[in-house]
Amino acid sequence: MKTLVIALKTIIYATLFLLFFAYLALHVRVFDVRLPVQFPSGAGILGAVFMVAGGILGFLCVATFVIRGEGTPALFDAPKKFVATGPYRYCRNPMYVGGLALLAGLGLYERSVSILMMAVVLFGVVNLLVMLHEEPRLRRNFGDSYTQYCREVHRWLPTRRTPQ
Repeated sequence: MKTLVIALKTIIYATLFLLFFAYLALHVRVFDVRLPVQFPSGAGILGAVFMVAGGILGFLCVATFVIRGEGTPALFDAPKKFVATGPYRYCRNPMYVGGLALLAGLGLYERSVSILMMAVVLFGVVNLLVMLHEEPRLRRNFGDSYTQYCREVHRWLPTRRTPQ
């Protein structure tokens, strides 16, 4: 029952999160007329691939948080248990990577330089959030296990870890 409640909260949070960023992305497109950029013919296909891959990665991260972490991806309702399995085994922030891939994919699919620029700016903001808020909080909450995890797994790029 507890996992079901967490899953339902996660569905609500994730839906609101996705709708918010879709709204922003579609509204920054007004700047595309001021930024005329020609995209290669395969940009739409590449964008679709990025969106699918980012969506799958995001879904796997959310499922891992719900099942293993007993919490949601929301900062205000974070997992209660330390999660270093699933996608988190290879990258410390795969949910952000998936979300940014999805957003960049949308930019390519829509051939929108504004959406791509939004993804770059958002990455900068997320990187600051991770370094200044999330990582210090996780160190306080999970201590040595999180510190060791940081030594073994990169913040953004996948790391090949040996089975433990």
